Amino acid sequence: MTDGVIRVALVDDQALMRAGFRALLEAEDGIEVVGEAADGERGLALVRAQVPDIALIDVQMPVMTGIEATRHIAADPALSGVRVVILTNYGHDEYVFEALRAGASGFLLKDTDPADLLQAIEVVAGGEALLSPAVTRTLIGEFVSRPPDRATAPGLECLTRREREVTALAARGLTNEEIAEHMVISPFTAKTHISRAMTKLGARDRAQLVVFAYESGLVAPRSTDASAL
Repeated sequence: MTDGVIRVALVDDQALMRAGFRALLEAEDGIEVVGEAADGERGLALVRAQVPDIALIDVQMPVMTGIEATRHIAADPALSGVRVVILTNYGHDEYVFEALRAGASGFLLKDTDPADLLQAIEVVAGGEALLSPAVTRTLIGEFVSRPPDRATAPGLECLTRREREVTALAARGLTNEEIAEHMVISPFTAKTHISRAMTKLGARDRAQLVVFAYESGLVAPRSTDASAL
């Protein structure tokens, strides 16, 4: 952020949707819309040119999908500070898991309340991950339906016992404050353990840390029924 202003790029193939998001965001103090793009390829070019704090990217677009654009952004060291929030029409979007693996920091349903959208921008700009409840259920359901991919998962042996514990708790959806209470440590210490685990595993943010926890088998889904989670 520059001078406390959160810079946002809008990437969506629907002009009306972009206009709505722009009007909402520009009416808010502390948020600046740095540009718009109507497809993933132009969106990637926009992000490379402007290096925003947040890129709101539609998951399904022509020329280049939001997932592919996210993958390029996550792989570019010059864009390491850019956080991608995927926009989706449905909580059961089949691309949720793939986009998280590509490096997305979170998801928002397009019909999210304006107040929730603004809060989400602030949360992700602050370095946290964001998953709306409906999308979280989809994500957990995806993990339930497949066995841990230990062949491609990062080696958790690099984590200390405490780091593994906080990673497992984060994967269960606990906040830093809840982790601190569970482990009888301070919230600052919990945040430090999370940050160190992310660094060791090469996770861009908390969302990817959760993916790693499930893929490695550190955390196993509690039920085969996603709707129960």
